[in-house]
Amino acid sequence: MVTDFNDIEKSDWPFVKKGLRQGLYGAHEPIPVGVDDLSQLVEAKPTGPVTTQLKWAAIDAEDFERLIFCLISAEDDYENPEWLMKTNAPDRGRDLSVTRITIDSLSGTTRSRVVIQCRHRVVASVTVSDIATLKEQMALWDDPRVNVLIIATTGRFAESGVAAIEKHNASDSSLRIEMWPESHLERLLASRPALIAEFHLR
Repeated sequence: MVTDFNDIEKSDWPFVKKGLRQGLYGAHEPIPVGVDDLSQLVEAKPTGPVTTQLKWAAIDAEDFERLIFCLISAEDDYENPEWLMKTNAPDRGRDLSVTRITIDSLSGTTRSRVVIQCRHRVVASVTVSDIATLKEQMALWDDPRVNVLIIATTGRFAESGVAAIEKHNASDSSLRIEMWPESHLERLLASRPALIAEFHLR
């Protein structure tokens, strides 16, 4: 009967569909998409990087600094990159230095001195104690003045660390602190597959 088919389609099928599909497709089989022809997706010309988790444990602290150095060296908006100190040296909170170029159509071009502190941490997060130590080291930095401090980490920031940075940036301090956690780095590297391959991160 037609009514039986309607009941199956509207009531029974939606209930069992998910379980059946999970049994039909293995972990390495393609998943069906809601288009008749994949050429429709190509014609739409999708853009943008695809972010995936990277194998941060495959590199050590020095490789991580080298990766960030390669990243800033290849960008047009950054100039004069420098690898300042030996890895794990008492470096006064500075690993890398670079000049960031900002172009405004009305105000013109401005250059900001940026210092990047690298933290290779596969498990541990950047804590409020780490932030406090870096802020203490700021007093030891020589002229020219540092405008931006970037803390780049293969891990994440503890909640207290995020709160400390946000409070600092809301103050009248001339120094801005930027956070580059693993998620941010993975998004940056998603559009730079050559670096991912060079450092064997996937």
